[in-house]
Amino acid sequence: MKKMLLLACGLLLSWKVGAVDLAGIQLTDKMQLEDSVLQLNGGGIRTRFFFKIYVGALYLPQKQASAEAIIAGNQKHRIALYIMHELSGEKLYGSFSDAIKANHSSSEMAALDAQLKEMKQIFEAVNEVKSGDIIMLDYLPDSGTRITVNGTERGNIAGAAFNQALLRIWLGKNPVQDDLKKGMLGG
Repeated sequence: MKKMLLLACGLLLSWKVGAVDLAGIQLTDKMQLEDSVLQLNGGGIRTRFFFKIYVGALYLPQKQASAEAIIAGNQKHRIALYIMHELSGEKLYGSFSDAIKANHSSSEMAALDAQLKEMKQIFEAVNEVKSGDIIMLDYLPDSGTRITVNGTERGNIAGAAFNQALLRIWLGKNPVQDDLKKGMLGG
């Protein structure tokens, strides 16, 4: 009986070690994406004017500390956004678009125009996200970036260039927030 109790305690303790808590959001150390198991690379809290907007987490096939290598890589990955503050679809798209713009030249933005319009339509259709909602941005090399909200697929945007633009929101030279970039890179 004593051995069973010790084993149960050990399992509970080992389970807690694998999870990361950010602002009350438990980030699991692994996630399944189709036939692949991804591991938590890191996460952080996006704040704006002292409001916690979301907890962002990056999941990769294997841990990576180089933002450039992650952006250039053409492998399955997931960005999970755990919403903590209500946002309209328009504001959500606007913040993504502004962050993409901050990391790209006008000619690069022109090349992304069709994909950005697709993303805008997706977020307009979502209308709003509320505290507790979860947005998953899954990159699948064969099909593009799949956007799901609360487990419902909302759209898929083709192209590695678009996914790289999304990654630059958090990992680019002008990230949306420096400490969020550091956190997503495991720092």
